[in-house]
Amino acid sequence: MPIKKSPDLTYADVTPKGVYMGRRNFLLGLVTTAGVVEGYKKLSHLPSVAAGGNVPVKLTGFTRWPGSTTEEQTPLEKTTHYNNYYEFGTGKGDPAENSKNFVTAPWTVSVEGEVKKPRKFSMDEIMKLAPLEERIYRHRCVEAWSIVVPWIGYPFSALAKLVEPTANAKYVAFQSYYDVKQMPEGPMAGIELPYVEGLRIDEAMNPLTLLTVGMYGETLPNQDGAPVRMVIPWKYGFKSIKSLVKIRFVKDQPPTTWNIANPREYGFYSNVNPTVDHPRWSQAHEHRLKGGLGLFDRPIPTLMFNGYGDQVASLYAGMDLRKYY
Repeated sequence: MPIKKSPDLTYADVTPKGVYMGRRNFLLGLVTTAGVVEGYKKLSHLPSVAAGGNVPVKLTGFTRWPGSTTEEQTPLEKTTHYNNYYEFGTGKGDPAENSKNFVTAPWTVSVEGEVKKPRKFSMDEIMKLAPLEERIYRHRCVEAWSIVVPWIGYPFSALAKLVEPTANAKYVAFQSYYDVKQMPEGPMAGIELPYVEGLRIDEAMNPLTLLTVGMYGETLPNQDGAPVRMVIPWKYGFKSIKSLVKIRFVKDQPPTTWNIANPREYGFYSNVNPTVDHPRWSQAHEHRLKGGLGLFDRPIPTLMFNGYGDQVASLYAGMDLRKYY
């Protein structure tokens, strides 16, 4: 399906200019139900757009979070064309190329397990659970490259409180969408799918943990986890699971994809820690993805907890952070 850009559409003010990218099919299928399109137009965060899903969906009505980093943002074209999403291929440019026709509507997220009020949330409901905020976070990949992204979402705790976790809920397990028909590269990924991740309950409820529905002033592109994902800025990027379909509150530490694949190299916690090297490379420095002719800036020192230690270090008081990687 060709993806076309309307000359009348612009990105949000935070967006660096760049090459237009493939867009998520946000409203595909809505015309099959009478009144659904009109209902979406009335959402406080979404504009009036034609059905079809092959144009960007600009988000409005969000506020700027005062805790955002003031560091230079990574250009949109770089963020969306150099990333990891193994269900769409293992090369950095594969997700943008191979996810163009990924169908993300209708979409539901099931919340289950040790909760008093299990339920399924539609994207309509997720968009309205809490006021949207733009949060500019540092994002550090375990591969020692990093980006700065203006995400849009709200604290995960807003959703969690609605389902009322019980005292037995010690962890939160997350699961991504997986359909080999839409993701034919998945069997070649070298990891078990569907992708799963997890957090301790206090990590999940930390105000920095973001249930994310957009970036750069718009809904999420397919290659960056449309239509809803997690962003946990003090952990390595693979913890920020994409394209969520299931959330379970559980008693025991849940399995996580990269820990299953290689427990020696990828621990459950995976906090950004410059003093604990990956077995195959140093984590003391990182290369910031940038715009222009070059791919990376010169290396910069990596910060403990990716610079968010004042907000999360207390979660790990008394723990040996070299042991609990």
